[in-house]
Amino acid sequence: MEKNIETSTAYFASGCFWGTEYHFMKQKGVISTAVGFMGGSEEYPTYPEVKTGTTGHLETVEVVYNPVEVSYGDLVKLFFETHDFTQTDGQGPDIGSQYLSAIFYLSEEQLLISQKYIAILQAKGYDIATSLRSAGHFWLAEDYHQQYYEHKGTTPYCHIYRKIF
Repeated sequence: MEKNIETSTAYFASGCFWGTEYHFMKQKGVISTAVGFMGGSEEYPTYPEVKTGTTGHLETVEVVYNPVEVSYGDLVKLFFETHDFTQTDGQGPDIGSQYLSAIFYLSEEQLLISQKYIAILQAKGYDIATSLRSAGHFWLAEDYHQQYYEHKGTTPYCHIYRKIF
């Protein structure tokens, strides 16, 4: 008989959601990932609408994880270690408001943990462009965007892992 696993959810935006999702999919303790949109005012946004940069949404990854196997803090560290959190106009060659760096927090605890890691990065001399935003509704992106690199059999060009913490 399988035990019920208590899960937690986190939301991260760090440029093109394909690359962001790629790294979270490989993290031990992550149960599932999905790509979509958060932060805008329009309901049911589509990729063609969001990519114009006019909806206010950011390309976002939903991460469902087992907090016994991986902590929220570990996910925040992975988030920072897989993109340029100092870039203010997008991510890599992807320029526009839909590609900004943000953590969408679901609780005061997630906010405090995120603030802790931002403070650590600032103490290391980094100028942080990542915004912290209260999570709103997560709108799932079209099917062809889900687990994109897994299906394509390639790796991201904008999201390269580099150890910082």
